[in-house]
Amino acid sequence: MTEWLFLFLAVAASCATVVTVILLRRRRAGEDDDPSETPDVIEYMTMMIGVVYAIVLGLAIAGVWEGRSAAQEWTRQEAQALYEVRERAQAYPAAVRDRVRDDVDAYVRHTVAVEWPHMAEHGETTERGTAFLADLRRTVTGHEPVTVRETQTYQALVDQVALADEARAARSQGAEPTLPGVVWLGLVSGAVIAVGMVFALQIRRSGRELVLAGLFTALIAFLLFLVWYFDSPFTRGFADSVEAFTALFPGTAGD
Repeated sequence: MTEWLFLFLAVAASCATVVTVILLRRRRAGEDDDPSETPDVIEYMTMMIGVVYAIVLGLAIAGVWEGRSAAQEWTRQEAQALYEVRERAQAYPAAVRDRVRDDVDAYVRHTVAVEWPHMAEHGETTERGTAFLADLRRTVTGHEPVTVRETQTYQALVDQVALADEARAARSQGAEPTLPGVVWLGLVSGAVIAVGMVFALQIRRSGRELVLAGLFTALIAFLLFLVWYFDSPFTRGFADSVEAFTALFPGTAGD
């Protein structure tokens, strides 16, 4: 709350300072002062506001896109690691191999059917998913290798389970929206100011001006929607997020 209060005071103080200086300057102006000789700065200010807001909006889009790409990459690594565990378990005896594959299938089913909707609603992973992954780790590490092939496979499986655990932890950290509330306050306020400057330019009712004003406002709204959509990769675009699991485990993910 202190940060928000500081932000409010800083914005209010800066605005009050500018208005006060302008009013004092107007009072002290002499009779020979001719405002018409001063270039009109409204167009310049409008241009600067548009440029600054475009930079901020571009950085926001780049940030949420990078976060979405990172989330998709971690999901792909998690699914790929589990797939490698399932396939490489072929080197184990039949009983152990079946337990490993059953644990992988149970984890994938829970992740796609239960954990992903839970993440979308609550912004966190489930304890049950953690338990499924712990069961898989115990099954993999609990088998004592006998042959050389099993020894080589054992280390590979342990590494893949560790990679899946790391990817799941990253997925858990990225379950919440990327942009904090103060950034959204700046984006929405900037949009209001940028669109409001259209009225400062005294837009008339000609068809061309109305079309340009409408297109400009629609563009701002579309870009803000784009930021909002990409801001939470595990909440919006749900089907795209689980595609890595459904592609590698079509039967299991569809149960």
